[in-house]
Amino acid sequence: MIALHKIDLHRRLCIKKDLNEVCSWHNVLEAFNTELDHLSVIEKQLIKNVSVSSTILAMRRKNVMLMASLCKYEQELNRELEYGTTEYDLNRLKVHEQRRDSYVLLIERFNIFKNQFYTLLKKFRRD
Repeated sequence: MIALHKIDLHRRLCIKKDLNEVCSWHNVLEAFNTELDHLSVIEKQLIKNVSVSSTILAMRRKNVMLMASLCKYEQELNRELEYGTTEYDLNRLKVHEQRRDSYVLLIERFNIFKNQFYTLLKKFRRD
C-alpha cells in the first residue's frame, strides 16, 4: 500500500513539474507574440520589406500552432493529474521531451530571425 502511494506521489509530482514547465513555455510564447507585434509595426513603418513581413507572419503562425498544441497538452496533463492512473514512465517522458524540443526549436528560430531583423535595422540611420 505504501509503495503504491509512493508511485502515485511520484507520478503526480512529475505531472505537476511538466505542467509548470508548460506554463513557463506559454508565458514565453505570449511574450514572443507581443514582440512579433512590435517587429511587425517596425517592419511596416520603416523596413517595408515583403520578405520580412512574410517571415513575421510565418513565425506568428508557428507560434499560434505551438501554443494551441501546448494548450491541448496542458489539458491532457490536467486530466491525467486529476483522474489518471497511468504511471509516469519513459513513454510519458518522451512525449514531454518532444514538446520541449518543439518549443526550443521555435525559440531558436525566433532568435535567429531577431538577429537578422536587428542586423537589417542597423542599415537605417537617423540623420
